[in-house]
Amino acid sequence: MSSYPDMVSCVVRRGVFALAAFSCALALEVNAAADSQEFLTARPAAKIYHEGWIDLNKNGVKDTYEDPSLDVEKRLDDLLARMTPEEKTAQMVTLYGFPRVVKDELPTAEWKNAFWKDGIGNIDEHGNGNVGFEGKLEMPKNAFPWTNHGRLINEVQRFFIEDTRLGVPADFSNEGIRGLLHVKATSFPAQIAVASTWNKDLVRKIGQITGREARALGYTNVYSPILDLARDPRWGRTVETYGEDPFLISTLGVEQVKGIQESRVISTLKHFAVYSIPKGGRDGHARTDPQATWREVQTMFLEPFRRAVKEGGALGVMASYNDYDGVPVEASSLFLTEILRKEWGFKGYIVSDSDAVEYIHTKHRVAPTPLEAAVMAHEAGLNVRTNFTRPEKHGELLREALKTGRLKMEVVDARVRELLRMKFWLGLFDQPYVADPAAVEKIVRAPDAMVASARAARESIVLMKNENAALPLTKTLKRVLVAGPLADNARAWWSRYGPQQLEFVTPLAGIRKKLGASVDVRFVEGCSIVDKNFPESDVFKEATPPEVRAGIEAAVAAAKDVDVIIAVLGENEGISQESHSRVSLNLPGHQEELLRALHATGKPVVLVLSNGRPLSVNWAAKHVPAIVELWFPGEAAGDALADILFGDENPSGKLSITFPKSAGQLPFNFPAKPASQAKDLGMVEGPLFAFGHGLSYTQFNYGALKISPERAGTDATITVSADITNTGKHAGTEVVQLYVRDDYSSVTTYDQSLRGFERLALAPGETKTVTFTLKPEHLALYDRANQWTVEPGRFTVMIGASSADIRLKGNFTLTASDGTAPKEDPVPVKW
Repeated sequence: MSSYPDMVSCVVRRGVFALAAFSCALALEVNAAADSQEFLTARPAAKIYHEGWIDLNKNGVKDTYEDPSLDVEKRLDDLLARMTPEEKTAQMVTLYGFPRVVKDELPTAEWKNAFWKDGIGNIDEHGNGNVGFEGKLEMPKNAFPWTNHGRLINEVQRFFIEDTRLGVPADFSNEGIRGLLHVKATSFPAQIAVASTWNKDLVRKIGQITGREARALGYTNVYSPILDLARDPRWGRTVETYGEDPFLISTLGVEQVKGIQESRVISTLKHFAVYSIPKGGRDGHARTDPQATWREVQTMFLEPFRRAVKEGGALGVMASYNDYDGVPVEASSLFLTEILRKEWGFKGYIVSDSDAVEYIHTKHRVAPTPLEAAVMAHEAGLNVRTNFTRPEKHGELLREALKTGRLKMEVVDARVRELLRMKFWLGLFDQPYVADPAAVEKIVRAPDAMVASARAARESIVLMKNENAALPLTKTLKRVLVAGPLADNARAWWSRYGPQQLEFVTPLAGIRKKLGASVDVRFVEGCSIVDKNFPESDVFKEATPPEVRAGIEAAVAAAKDVDVIIAVLGENEGISQESHSRVSLNLPGHQEELLRALHATGKPVVLVLSNGRPLSVNWAAKHVPAIVELWFPGEAAGDALADILFGDENPSGKLSITFPKSAGQLPFNFPAKPASQAKDLGMVEGPLFAFGHGLSYTQFNYGALKISPERAGTDATITVSADITNTGKHAGTEVVQLYVRDDYSSVTTYDQSLRGFERLALAPGETKTVTFTLKPEHLALYDRANQWTVEPGRFTVMIGASSADIRLKGNFTLTASDGTAPKEDPVPVKW
C-alpha cells in the first residue's frame, strides 16, 4: 500500500481524485450551477457549464486547462501561458473575507472593478461568524444556518468562476485548531489539552471532523495544526500547542494532518519555523530573536514540521513572523525553499502570517522599502501574502516590481504554479462549488463528532495529585461549595480561533447536573481572575482591597457547613492566548488567597485548574490533597469534569508539558541536555509536575521488559515490549511511555528522548503486552557534520508512567558495519 505522501504526489501529478469514495462525495452536476438550491440568489444559468467540464474562459472551447482528463502539469502550462501579470499577482495575495476586509457578504457590482476582478489566491474566514479578539466584528447574515453558509461560499466562488476572465477559482481558508472556526461547528479542547490525551486515534478523529465540516461549509484549507514547541510556558500561545516535546507534537500533528486532508482539504501547518521561543517568552509585538542553536533547530523545532510534511503529506505551511540568526523566516530561502521544498519534498503552498511580509521592512529592517520586502519574501519561496489589509496593498507592489524588473517573471510563475497546483488538487477547477449545501445539516455536529468532543474533554483532564485517595468524591454528599472565578465562567474558554456561539457547560453546571436537585450545590465566585493592577501585580501585589476580602469572606461563609469544597481557579483566554504572555506562572490576582482561606476552613478541598499554560501552584501542591488539571476544554467540559470528580470516568490524561516550580527556573522543560537542569545549591530543584505525569484511580504494574535484538547493526529495527497489569480495583487506562538515551555519542544528546507511547485500557487484574518499534530514525542524531546519522554504541531504554516515573530499564547496542561498537564504560551512567 502506498504511503500517504506518495498518494498525495500521485494525485497532484495526475490531477484526478484517486479515492473513488471521495469522488462520489464531491460529485457535482455542473450544468445545475445556477440552481437556487446551490446559491442564495437565483440568476439564469451561465452557458459555461458542460457535461464533465467548465468553460472557465468563456470562449466556447475546451481548452487544455479546462480538461479534467489531462495531466495537471499540462493544464498548468496552458493556464499560466494565458495569464496576464495582473492575474498572476492577484493569485499571490489573500483576501480577508467579510467582515474584516471584504465589506460585502455577497458579491456586488463593485467587485468587477475591485483588485480581485483579476482573481485571488485565497479568501480567509469569509462569513464564518468570528467576532474577533475584541468581539466587535459584524455577524454575517448567512453564517447560520449551515445550509446558507455553503450557499454563501458558492455565491462568492461563482463570481470568480463566471465573472473573471479566466475563471480561476478561489481557495477558501479558515482556522481549525479547536475545531473549525465557524459559529456553531464542533468544539474541541485547546491543543494543549488535546495533547494531554496522548491519544493518536482521537487526534486523527478530530482532524477528520474538522476537515469534513470545513468541506461541507465550503472551506478548502484549514490552518491547523499548530506544531510549535512550547519551550517557555510564559509564552501566550502555549495554550495553542501540543506541548514541549518534539516527538509527541510530531506524532499528534501527523494524525491531525492526515485527518483533515482525508476530506480533500489542505492542512496548513503553523508557524514555520522557530517561532515559539521569542526572547523572554514575549509574544505581542516582539515575536523575534529566538535563541536556539542550529542543532536545536534541527532536532527540536523542525522535527514536527518535517514529520507532518514527509509522513503526513501536509500541503500547506504558514511562514512565521520571526527571524532566525538575523534572517527573517519570511525572507529565508533556506527555510522556505531549501529545507521545505527541496529537502522535505513539500508539494503545497506557503502563506505568510499576517503582517509578516511587512515586518521584513518595518520590524526586522533588512529591506529598505515595502517593495523590497515583498520581493525578498517571494524570491525566498513565499506563495501568498496574508494580512488584514486590502490585497492590492501587496499586489500593486508586485506589479510595480515586475514592471521595473526588480521581480523576475520566472519567480512569479513558480510561486503561482505551486499555488494553482493545489487548486487543481482540491478539484476546484472541475467542481468549484459546495455540491449539496443542505447536506451540511447532517455533517456539522454529527453524533460521532459530539461523542469525540466529549471524549476529548474527558481524556484531556489530568489528575495531578490525589493524596489519601481524596478523589473520586461520593455522590451521597449533602452540601457542596463550588467556588472560584472559573467555576461558572463559560466565556473563559471562548477562543478567537475556535467555534464561538456555543453553550459551554461550566464546572458548576456539570456538578449540579451530576448530583441532582437533592444535593445543595452552592456557588460563590470569591474573587476575579485578575486584580485591577494586572499584569503589574504579577511582579508586585498590593494589599488586598476591601472588596476582594469581602468576596473571599463570602466564600468562606458559604463553606461553613459543606461536605467538600471544589475550587476552580486559573486563567481565562484573556490572559493566556496570542499576544498575552506573562512574567509569572503563579495564580493571577488574589486567587491563591481565596484558596488558602478555603483550605483554612478545615473542609476537604479539591483544586480544579483551568488554564492555558503550566501554573506554579506550589502552595496547593503542598497543602491541597487533590488537584485536577482541566485546561481550556471544549463545550462539554463541565460534564466531563463531573464524570472525573465523581468517579464515573477514571482520569487518564498525562501532561504534555512540564510544570516548573517557578518562572525563575525557566527555561525548564523536557527533554533536557545532561546536567542542564541539575541541582544548583542556590536554586530550587526539579519540576513541580514532570512531563508525562498523570495519576489514575487505579494502579498499574510494569514488568517483563524485553528488548530484541540486544545487539544489531545501525540500520536495525529494535522491538521493545513490556507487560502492564491493572493491580487496582477500578478499570483504567494507562499511557505507557517509552524513553531512549544514547549513552555515548559524538555530540551531546538528551538525557531522555520520548520515542513511543500507547494508551492501554485495562480491567482490574488484566494484563496486556505493549510493544514499541524503534526504527533507525528514532535513534539518529544530528552529527558534527550537520548530517542525520545513527551512531554505533549502547542505548538505554526506559519505560514508565512519566518521564520522572520510570518503571523498567534495559539496554541494547548498535554496532558498526564491521560488527564493533565504540569502547564504553560497561556500567551505565547514573541518571
